[in-house]
Amino acid sequence: MELTLLLCVIGVVVADSPKHYDTIVVGLGSAGVTAASTLARAGRRVLGIEAQGRVGGRVYTVPFGDGVVELGGEWVLGTKNSPTYAAAQQHNISIIPQEWNILTYYSDGTAADSKLISHFSELADESFNEGPEPPEAQGNFTTRKIMEDITKNRPDLLKDQDFISGLLTFIELMVDNLEGSNDWNEVTTGGDYEDLEGPQSLSFHRHGYKTFFDIMLNTYKGGPGLPNLDIKLNTEVKVIRSPQHPTEKVIVECSDGSTYVADNVIVTVSLGVLKAKKSSLFSPPLPKDKQTAIDKISMGVLDKVVLAFDEPWWTQNVSRLLFIWKEADKNKVPVSDLWTTKILGASRPMGSSNTLTLWISGNTAKEVEALPEDTVKAKCVELLQKFVGDTLKITVPQPNAILRTTWYSNPHTRGSYTFDNTLTPDYPDARDWLASPILDSAETPRILFAGEATNRRHFGTVHGASETGYREAKRLLPDIAK
Repeated sequence: MELTLLLCVIGVVVADSPKHYDTIVVGLGSAGVTAASTLARAGRRVLGIEAQGRVGGRVYTVPFGDGVVELGGEWVLGTKNSPTYAAAQQHNISIIPQEWNILTYYSDGTAADSKLISHFSELADESFNEGPEPPEAQGNFTTRKIMEDITKNRPDLLKDQDFISGLLTFIELMVDNLEGSNDWNEVTTGGDYEDLEGPQSLSFHRHGYKTFFDIMLNTYKGGPGLPNLDIKLNTEVKVIRSPQHPTEKVIVECSDGSTYVADNVIVTVSLGVLKAKKSSLFSPPLPKDKQTAIDKISMGVLDKVVLAFDEPWWTQNVSRLLFIWKEADKNKVPVSDLWTTKILGASRPMGSSNTLTLWISGNTAKEVEALPEDTVKAKCVELLQKFVGDTLKITVPQPNAILRTTWYSNPHTRGSYTFDNTLTPDYPDARDWLASPILDSAETPRILFAGEATNRRHFGTVHGASETGYREAKRLLPDIAK
């Protein structure tokens, strides 16, 4: 009787003991998948824990229209030393450059001088690379560069203050869409971002950006996956307990009551999640410099509203429609609809032929996330009619479907990507602080950090996130081939 009871107790203990892994990766976006797959391919036993019901993080390919659309990362930005581009090339997957055939319209339905608008847009792009000393707010610097150009080369435009006002507002929206910022004066001219060499708007088109993750996880074209990698989806990590003693394990406790242990953990959640949970997610609390980095780096928001139509109604060789508001027209917009004046324009996704994507950034994006879907759809159709429909002498048809992103209100992302704000020159090493691992008493890395926010040069990109996943895997595999 006593032996039977003892065996039952032993059975319960064994059944309840959490499985041990070499490494647990928290978050399975680009950084997490790269780290997990690199370690698993090297023979390490890896568990990937993802709070959402899918792999990909802020890359999200969805069937829509007559193909697929990207609700998150849309383009491969550069080719040289790009892990995303290299993965496609190694598997003979075509990556197609998006041709930017752009038409720009005013809110009264008239076509703008696209060549002139393009000139000022290029001038704004150039201002990102000039880096004045001391650094200043991007909006102030870009405004000055544009006004200097107008005064010197186009003085007749000084008489048209409505044009200048609309132009500057339009350029600000371009900057905000690029950065995910609320205001272009939140962005610094003293940022550290660097482009990769090569074309900047390459698309996985109908393959979908998800293909990158299929390749990394060895599931492309029905691949069997990676035998050393376990994946838990729909599993939210509640707390990560970091030991000081070298013989103790890292403990990961999840909201569903499950617990996992490992020699080390790589945390790849977004900066937005770290901002929301830094006080509760880690035990003991994070070091002061890491908390400072989380506080000082900005998390931007860029949302999309994607509309599908029965068939394309726009000129087929146009890939982007841009909108510039005239002050008189903007003044007629009801306060409840002012968010529509902050939509930069619409673009044609390369993964489907009968869809348009409208782009919204910053606080406006947060506002739109909270609006009813029918309202968003109706107002977007009105916007397209106002700017384009009258010029083309057509009635913009009703969409047959709508998708929209909620990157800010999603508790597992809390934003889209990071940008260098005006505090960056005062905290130039903040991203490095965020990237530094937490060590035990033997100075062995126990909690490691990856994700685009930890990349000083390539933040805000899929390839930049992947680079950090590889960086942290390499930290755990010092003999890995470079």
